[in-house]
Amino acid sequence: MPALTIGEAAGVEKPNLEDEQLVPGEKLLTPDEARASERLAEKRSSEPGLLRFFLMLNAGLVLTAISIVVFKTPNHFAFGGTSGVSVILSSLVPDLPVSAFMWILNIVLVVLGFIFLPKKAVGWSIYASIALSAFVSLVELVYPSNVSPTGDMWLDLCFAVILPALGSAIVFDIGASTGGTDILAMILKRHTSLQIGKALMMVDIGIVLIAAVLFGPRTGLYCVLGLFAKTLVVDGAIESLHLRKVCTVISQQPAEVEKYIVRNLKRSATISYGYGAYSGKRVTVLMSVLSTREAMRLRLFVRKIDPGAFITIVNSSEIIGKGFRDMN
Repeated sequence: MPALTIGEAAGVEKPNLEDEQLVPGEKLLTPDEARASERLAEKRSSEPGLLRFFLMLNAGLVLTAISIVVFKTPNHFAFGGTSGVSVILSSLVPDLPVSAFMWILNIVLVVLGFIFLPKKAVGWSIYASIALSAFVSLVELVYPSNVSPTGDMWLDLCFAVILPALGSAIVFDIGASTGGTDILAMILKRHTSLQIGKALMMVDIGIVLIAAVLFGPRTGLYCVLGLFAKTLVVDGAIESLHLRKVCTVISQQPAEVEKYIVRNLKRSATISYGYGAYSGKRVTVLMSVLSTREAMRLRLFVRKIDPGAFITIVNSSEIIGKGFRDMN
């Protein structure tokens, strides 16, 4: 004899779509509304156009350049990468600015990229390496002073971490990179069996240790803080750009909630059925993934039509599928 489900044991009938008066979302929309909804879903999951890609890439590089010239260089903050090496070399050869060494290092990496990597694989990384060097030179012209703008190393450290982290998050979000050591990472990945993440981390730690020897333990400890904070802030910034709300609603008015999600929010939902563990009553469960603003609108609507509704809203930054991030 087959085991009984909770609902059957409680004497409750199996769920029936007609009982709940729920209908497929496509039937709630006119043909024109359905086409508009389809276009919106495609737009949400599409890659940025070339113009938007170019503007966002340069915005990220400009933020990184400002942090290097205005906050890192005056305090000798060397967190790693080509900027960290350039800060160290500039202190050893004071006649040359940080931008000069960034040009030299990035051009060397670009040449290595052309030699050891397919051109397709390094296209935007090469552009980013050259553009970042150019933006650093430009910022040095606008801000020629080699003195901290605040006079507070702790405050400068915060901006030396936040600005490039935000810039990197913008660049990574569109599928590009800031160049520099990213080219070295691609070369190592293609031609060696090294664990790239560990290798680059060891290089960054080496740069920090050199900075500690050259500039003293105080600056060295600031660099250590900056190195670890940079990773955490970049990860946090990327997650915040992708943040979505997974909303689960159990309501006495499921059909109205479904209509609101489909018609007003132009989203879809997954509908399932369950039984209350205490009451044994059948419930309709609607789950939908929304933006923060859409989740707030849904919550206000559900509370308005059904004050006793049960709602859970969970953060997620990894939503893959139509209407969100592309599977590729």
